[in-house]
Amino acid sequence: MDTTVADLLVGRVLDGRYRIESRIARGGMATVYVARDIRLDRIVAIKVMHSALAADEDFVARFIGEAKAAAALSHPNVVAVYDQRTDGEHVFLVMEYVEGATLRDTLTAVGRLGPRAALEIMQPVLAALGAAHRAGLVHRDVKPENVLINEDGQVKVADFGLARAESASKLTKTGVIIGTVGYLAPEQVVSGTADVRSDVYAAGVMLFELVTGRLPHQADTALAVAYKHVNEVVPPPSSVAPGIPQAVDDLVTDATSHDPRRRPRDAGQFLAEVAEAFNGLPRDFDRRAAEAAGTTAVMESAAPPHTAVLDAGTLPREMAPARTRADRAAGAATGRYALVAVGVVVAVIFGWAVWYQTSGQYDHVPEKIIGMRLEDARSALRDGGLDVRVAKAVYSDRVRKGEVARSDPPAGARVAKGETVTLTPSRGRTPREVPDVEGKPLDEARRTLRDKGFTLGQTSTSTSQTVAKDRVIGTDPPAGERRSPDEPVDIVVSSGMSMPGLIGTGGDAAANQLRSMGLEVKVEKRKVDGRPADTVISQDPSEGTGVSRGDKVTIVVNKRDCIVDAGPFQFGCDDDGGATRNIPVPDMTGRAVDDARAALEDSGFKVTVAGFGGKVRFQNPSSGQAPRGSTITLVRGP
Repeated sequence: MDTTVADLLVGRVLDGRYRIESRIARGGMATVYVARDIRLDRIVAIKVMHSALAADEDFVARFIGEAKAAAALSHPNVVAVYDQRTDGEHVFLVMEYVEGATLRDTLTAVGRLGPRAALEIMQPVLAALGAAHRAGLVHRDVKPENVLINEDGQVKVADFGLARAESASKLTKTGVIIGTVGYLAPEQVVSGTADVRSDVYAAGVMLFELVTGRLPHQADTALAVAYKHVNEVVPPPSSVAPGIPQAVDDLVTDATSHDPRRRPRDAGQFLAEVAEAFNGLPRDFDRRAAEAAGTTAVMESAAPPHTAVLDAGTLPREMAPARTRADRAAGAATGRYALVAVGVVVAVIFGWAVWYQTSGQYDHVPEKIIGMRLEDARSALRDGGLDVRVAKAVYSDRVRKGEVARSDPPAGARVAKGETVTLTPSRGRTPREVPDVEGKPLDEARRTLRDKGFTLGQTSTSTSQTVAKDRVIGTDPPAGERRSPDEPVDIVVSSGMSMPGLIGTGGDAAANQLRSMGLEVKVEKRKVDGRPADTVISQDPSEGTGVSRGDKVTIVVNKRDCIVDAGPFQFGCDDDGGATRNIPVPDMTGRAVDDARAALEDSGFKVTVAGFGGKVRFQNPSSGQAPRGSTITLVRGP
């Protein structure tokens, strides 16, 4: 965007809300303006994408992604992003306006910082990066230009324009590296990939620069600097500026290891190590070091770093220009401290410390507002003299249901007494499909739901004619329905098939129905007067009882009435209740027991034997007729 076009925006009102008042800076991607939010009557910063880039869909998506990534962060050391809007050809971000200077401005003014002052500055920087890393974001462009210090000494990290979700931090275009060359980690140069440890590398380089006044790798071209990042290690700062303590050397060399696995795992761990080193240095360390150096001149600032977009596939392998004598002399010169520089740094640190001690007062939105229960947040703000408005709840994957997902103004922002703070509560995590667990064992179903991030609700049982016992019948909500993982999913488990009610049904039909269910059926016959013949008069188990395939069940069927005929033959009932004809009973008295048994069984009778001896002494019945299949009793004797 040229100057004429840029100036045309001054005085305009974008999106009917943001009046552009003046231009702050212009960069490779966008121009930044000071503007007034007419609706809330506050000063904001507006970052307007260059119109020449608006036709690049990938870049527009990356620019809008900046808003989403930065807006998701709520931390007092992160420049807040309030909004992302489009007004005609202008795509822009609305951000917190930080009135002050950059860390680059400080370095320009003082040359370099004392070790303790540098570690003091690094702590809020790493706190901001740590918040991003916990949210799964990578800054990708950590450098002094993106560290702001406001008039109260508060440190804020800006320009998450190159941030990416860590899981998707690949090349934005095939073979293209994005970032400032002086701070690029080797893996960014070689493959274009970046993760949280790439930010740690850049922070290590920045710490080197703060205490030495220069970058560790210098060359005539950006390409040569990138080559050095891949093929040369970052030296200990004390090799450039004598007097740097070993603890600072260790911080730099660990953070800038070529092997990412040997660096601190993220900015949070690096912050802990920096804080430990800071606490190990005496409070007057920098003053005594300056006095020992015996200098009074203000140091010249280091040259600004190269900034470029490189093609990772074209990096040569034989581009390592030797350091010149002038380079070495400049490195040695940075060993002197300036009393004026110390004074400036002390003022900055003192201002930051004062802000830090007073930031808990309620002229700021509380820093921990995000994640607080809505009622607790409302009470805290009202107790601080602020009005509260509650917006419609939104889904959030980082804040639990019922807690504050975001605030406007954001956490840590300055607010006047009586100003309105809008709280947006979380509806829970973003809805997703409930998995299908029907037919699975209960433990496996629970594990599947947990793996998908769902909260387990109640487990109940119900009978089922189709789902085996102890298997899942279904869920509530049902499989395939979209539901927030914070909403519990209830599971219904089969207690087995339900024993049907068979009383009064035909015996054969009842037995066949039970066998079709995979049950082992026992049918008993019993005569009960007044009940229909051949119908079920009892069952075990009872109706509604849960049963499973292979279970044994019993039904009792009523026998038929016996039939008596007045003809030459009499008819009785067999064991199954069917009619049968009576037959003569032969007299076996006096015969051998075995012979008598055989003769009676051949005639169609059943035989029982009692007593002792080898011959039949008594028989019951001994004569007459009896139904075929009835029992004849033989009594033995000597």
